[in-house]
Amino acid sequence: MTSYNNRQYRLAARPVGLPKRSDWSYVEEPARAPDDGEVLVAVEYLSLDPAMRGWMNDGKSYIPPVAIGAVMRALGVGKIVESKSDHFASGDYVSGGFGIQAYATVPAKDCTKIDPSIAPLTVYLNVLGMTGMTAYFGLLDVGEPKSGDTVVVSGAAGAVGATVGQIAKIQGCRVVGIAGGPQKCAYVVEELGFDACIDYKAANLAKSLREFCPNGIDVYFDNVGGDILEACLAQINLHARIVICGAISQYNATTPPKGPANYLSLLVNRAKMQGMIVFDYADRYGLAAREMAGWMAEGKLKSREDVVEGLETFPETLLKLFSGENHGKLVLKV
Repeated sequence: MTSYNNRQYRLAARPVGLPKRSDWSYVEEPARAPDDGEVLVAVEYLSLDPAMRGWMNDGKSYIPPVAIGAVMRALGVGKIVESKSDHFASGDYVSGGFGIQAYATVPAKDCTKIDPSIAPLTVYLNVLGMTGMTAYFGLLDVGEPKSGDTVVVSGAAGAVGATVGQIAKIQGCRVVGIAGGPQKCAYVVEELGFDACIDYKAANLAKSLREFCPNGIDVYFDNVGGDILEACLAQINLHARIVICGAISQYNATTPPKGPANYLSLLVNRAKMQGMIVFDYADRYGLAAREMAGWMAEGKLKSREDVVEGLETFPETLLKLFSGENHGKLVLKV
């Protein structure tokens, strides 16, 4: 076997508030050779996601926390350099849970073959990856949009929000985004085709929601939680659906999460508020990917990635998610 020098980030401490460089340990060591049924992947791109902050906490969740001393969990794409599996050959491109490292030795059954001739590799971490699956199933299965509905999406310029809004437009909905700053709002309206976008940093959110949603909100797709969730609950219609996908405004808080004080709006409007975790839909990923690839081929669905180079930049690059600096899906080029 060729010897490959692996570089990786391991979790060194449970962060308090925003993660800092001292919460990680950087390790260089030879990559482990694959055993039977395993493959060795040279990782090319890694997905950086808000959910990673939750995986660092030691508490009950939908997935076990990353252990202290373990390689930080992350989805990635790369090329197989050695295979001990009948299902893959050296040179195949795959996606999987590779972690923040340059080489990953993983069970072949945990990899999915991808085709870089259909779409750039980074798209398999965005619209054709877990991000796109989250948007697709969160909106269509939980949000249940109908043509003519008003759909509001927070984090609209982020990876999930951007895809949610575009799919809602494909479904014939009126779509209003919420994003931070004029540049992001312009991108959401002019490039992604949303009907309107509210700059929550500059506008009176409650007043703007009344202005841009004069007939109320039928579906609210929540990526941020906090005050924005509260404002949207005040504007929902009868039988509205609220999709709880994330709460990025709360992830680095050092006090208990802020919940909506006006939750009785759900009662008055007989509305549904439901959390969604993308792993619940794993058996239908292929179907969703085919449909979204078709929309992309038709020019109805765009995928935008914000690529930062260098594995060594990981601790600082991750923080872009929480400052809102990223424009599109945040991806680390190894």
